[in-house]
Parts: sequence; C-alpha cells; structure tokens
Amino acid sequence: MIPYVRDIDIAYGRCDRVSPLIRRVTANNPGPFTFKGTGTYIVGQGVVAVIDPGPDMPDHLDAILAATAGERVSHILITHHHADHSPLARALSAATGAKVWGCAVATKPIEGEVKLEAGYDDFTPEVSVCGGAVIKGEGWTLEAIPTPGHTSNHICYALPEENALFCGDHIMGWSTTVITPPDGDMGDYLRSLETVRARGFSTLWPTHGPPIREVDAFIGAYIDHRRAREAQILERLAAGETQITAMVPTLYATVNPGLWPAAARSLHAHILELVKSGRVTVDGAPELGSDYRLAVSH
Repeated sequence: MIPYVRDIDIAYGRCDRVSPLIRRVTANNPGPFTFKGTGTYIVGQGVVAVIDPGPDMPDHLDAILAATAGERVSHILITHHHADHSPLARALSAATGAKVWGCAVATKPIEGEVKLEAGYDDFTPEVSVCGGAVIKGEGWTLEAIPTPGHTSNHICYALPEENALFCGDHIMGWSTTVITPPDGDMGDYLRSLETVRARGFSTLWPTHGPPIREVDAFIGAYIDHRRAREAQILERLAAGETQITAMVPTLYATVNPGLWPAAARSLHAHILELVKSGRVTVDGAPELGSDYRLAVSH
C-alpha cells in the first residue's frame, strides 16, 4: 500500500519557510485534483526562483509578490501546463521582469474532451528546458529533469543543495497521479518514476500537499500500485469484461463515483501500455470505448 502523507499546516496567502532554501505560498484553490491548493515554491534569498506560480488568481499573485518584497525574482519555473500550475506565470513575469522557463506541451488535449483536472493552460515558455537544463542563482542551483508521463511536457526541478526535488504532479504524497491519454502516457510515467528513484533524493516537494521524506519506499509503493492495477485489468479481461467503463466500478469501488471519469482515463492509459506490450489486443484504434481482450499468448 502507498504510505500516503496528508498532514500539512497551511493558511492561504501565508508564506511558510519549509527549509533553509525553500518557502511556500499556497493558493486558495482546493479541490479533488489539487488537494489543499497549489503550493508555489520560492527558492533562495535575495535573488529567487519561483516554481509553479499557480492559477490566475490576483490574490495569489499579491501573496507571491508580498513574500518576495525587497527581493528579485530571477526565474519563473513551470512543471507543466495544467491550469493550476502555469497561468499566473504571465502576470508574475509582467510584475517582476523574470523569464518563464519550462517545456511547451507536445500533445494538445482532445477537442471537446471533458477536463478532468483543473483544466489546461496554453502554456509557452520563454526558455525551453525540454531536454534538461541547469539553472544557477545566488546560493542555489536548479536542475530541470524531464519526467513525461502525467503530461508530455512535465519537468521536475532538483535542488542539489538540499538533495531535494520539486516534483510537480509527477509524485504526490496525498494521492496517485492521474494519467490522461493522449497527453499522459503510462509507459513514460513509469520510466520517469524510475528516473527519479535512481537519483536518491532525500525530499520530494509536490506542488500539492506535504513533502515526501521516505522517498525510495514511497516511489516503490507508487510503482507497485501501478503494477497491481495492471494485473487487475488483466484479471477483469480474463473474466470477460471487455470495456474500460465496465471495469471502473469494480476496480474503483472505494472511490467517489464523481472521480470515475478520471479513473477511466487512467485505466485507458494502462490498457494502451498493455496493447503496446502485446498482452492485450483490440480491433481498430485503442479508444476509451473500445472492446479489449487478452492476447492469445498471455
């Protein structure tokens, strides 16, 4: 089982020092996909970087500017293009003159698709870190690490001075991460989890929720959960269930039915990976509503 961590002391708009080099300001946008809200991180002192400024909320912009009063914001770093992470970058850049760093989205959401998270932002960075980058400030270094999976353009940022990682939505202490095709990809996601695990970070700082301190064990449990879900899908197919929507009530029986559409998208991501590996077959395109079956050789 995943050893979730959900205890966090926040007050919206308050700036909390959470480590020697890190402060956090939380936006007042709680919800089923954002937990208590978007945690915007401020790295450094005097000349600072801001990670995931968050949703386009004037009061959150005011809180970030108040937290950095008397300082210079030199970099604005984005983990990915969801609307609870990146939109405020434009106003923060206009207010501070700092450039926006990140990776442009490679796969746009399907036209007309129900937005299962906080929505999408038409995000284009001024400086691309799609291939990785090292960003240096006064007393701090941030390494951009490509971690596709949750989205095609997801970037985590390592802080070597504290052996820490700002992990966006790639890993969250309070919940699993939704993988929504075509922008999300389960195979990429699992490979990105292994990439982070191999680095041996001491602390993970998700954009939503408290830090993760037992990093290796937590990521291991995250991976085990995905493999267990994969096995459950194969069991349902073996039992004669051919459609994703038929599997959801059984596999997510303890989950609020209002979240079942998101669960179906994650199951779709799993099945797409099973089709790629040859363990599951489908006639025609592997769509959300397609009929799937076990491969004969399985």
